[in-house]
Amino acid sequence: MGGKCPHRSVRKRRYSHKTHRRSKFEVKGDDIVYNDLLKPDENRKPLPLDEDLPGMGQYYCLHCDRYFSNVAVRDEHFKSKRHKKRLKIMLGPAPHTQLDAELAAGMGMPDNGPKLMSM
Repeated sequence: MGGKCPHRSVRKRRYSHKTHRRSKFEVKGDDIVYNDLLKPDENRKPLPLDEDLPGMGQYYCLHCDRYFSNVAVRDEHFKSKRHKKRLKIMLGPAPHTQLDAELAAGMGMPDNGPKLMSM
């Protein structure tokens, strides 16, 4: 009755489906979204039609960097806790950038102090 497991030789799903799906919907970083929000409304372009995006790419949340299938779903998202938290983060102080991280790790520009008089 014992024996080898019939699925032991099958190695098709080596990676988790969640990690593959997560990488499919990559969102912009907080610092990029924050910079987009600082731009005035006149400089923002109208959304182009894109068949690959939900709702032809017309229903977009700038704070969360997400596309929606129709107006009702987008308006429902605006009322959600997730959107409100993200909105609070984006309206607060500027998020950390890559330059901040490099300076904190000591990899940034050297700070040798103020220059003294040369003789």
